[in-house]
Amino acid sequence: MTAPTTNPGALDPAALTAFREDFAAEPAHRLMQNVVTQHDVNDVALNRRIVTEATHSFSTVLDDWGVTNQARSGRCWMFAGLNLFRAETRNLLNVKEFEFSQNYLMFWDKLERANYILEAVIETADRPIDDRVVAWLLHQPLGDGGQWDMFVSLVRKHGVVPKTVMPETESSGNSARMNAGLNYQVRQGARNIRQLFAEESGLTAMRQAKAEALQAVYRILCIHLGNPPDNFDWQWKDKDGEFHRDGAMTPLEFAEKYIATPMEEYVCLVHDPRQANPSGRTYTVQYLGNVVDGARIKYLNVDVALMKDITMRLLRDGQPVWMGCDTGKQMHRDKGLWDADLFDYASVYGAEFGLNKAERLEYHQTAMTHAMLFTGVDVVEGQPRRWRVENSWNDKVGDKGFCLMNDSWFAEYMFEIAAPKSYLPEDLQAALDLEPVVLPPWDPMGSLAGE
Repeated sequence: MTAPTTNPGALDPAALTAFREDFAAEPAHRLMQNVVTQHDVNDVALNRRIVTEATHSFSTVLDDWGVTNQARSGRCWMFAGLNLFRAETRNLLNVKEFEFSQNYLMFWDKLERANYILEAVIETADRPIDDRVVAWLLHQPLGDGGQWDMFVSLVRKHGVVPKTVMPETESSGNSARMNAGLNYQVRQGARNIRQLFAEESGLTAMRQAKAEALQAVYRILCIHLGNPPDNFDWQWKDKDGEFHRDGAMTPLEFAEKYIATPMEEYVCLVHDPRQANPSGRTYTVQYLGNVVDGARIKYLNVDVALMKDITMRLLRDGQPVWMGCDTGKQMHRDKGLWDADLFDYASVYGAEFGLNKAERLEYHQTAMTHAMLFTGVDVVEGQPRRWRVENSWNDKVGDKGFCLMNDSWFAEYMFEIAAPKSYLPEDLQAALDLEPVVLPPWDPMGSLAGE
């Protein structure tokens, strides 16, 4: 036996007795215990009224295509971006179904990001190994996540190809083992770079160590994903049965000819209600990116009502909308349904769940975790009631892979959209030219890239 602690912050016997008595005093607690020990808590907390009223009926629907499948990978941002492009590419090709190769962009993202991280390692080589920024760089250097500006940088530099030219592999859709090998090589390269810095070997030697690490990364990517094509022969038959042939094309030539979405006009809008980050300002996140010579990541913070309005206007103008959100909160995966009050955890647990959106960001209870595509909206008396979302989790969820988001959820868990600059009011268009406030690497506004 040990003597009772005298630390005033410790759990003492009196506190434990009070906890036990509080639980035993309320019959509802025991009832919930009986149910939840036998069933998933979400089945118990599910608001049946919301489920019953969730009808997949929308005043505007753009999609008449099948959904894609990112499988067991974190490439949602890439899938959502390519799904946005294919909406118009299908029309150019006059085909019913079409997919760009997600595997192709995954290859280049991994290689570019390895270079990006190792350049950051060179830049921070004078810091101690336990420096918070250094630790962040090495925590998960080559994860699958990303965001809109990173996607655009890849397309600008490397182009795109049809999925038939570089199809999925086991590793593209199940990336954990590949990523483990890639992360090892990047961390080993970081060790070599930092050792060279400590030995005062100079920048040339450090860049040589980087090149050796990147050679290993390239080799691993080819083994897992296949070789990315320099050029390919493109021909197809359209939905009217007419045969077409373009002949040999490079990925950049294919992008130039068959991407009609004006991605150069798009900007990233976020809703960040934290008091420290006022709206109408631009922000970036330190060391958020993948292409060293790509455009700087930039967010414009706007009110959520404006974000809704722009999303609605784009959809009614016939344009799907790329977006980022915290998908796992208040979501029924199988039903493909989001609502801010879908699960009543407060009643199940007899506990308060009272953090607002800003507080959830500040206290690490929410962040951008998933990217998808808005493809429809139901508007009643000028206001959105619910939204149709194209996910990339195959066609087994929701309405053949398309999900329903009630408007209450948009306000609480939506964080980002990509939209043409022209849809912004003039004062916010001007605000885009402001030098962005730099947020630290671990800020939740950069979280989507790390998932």
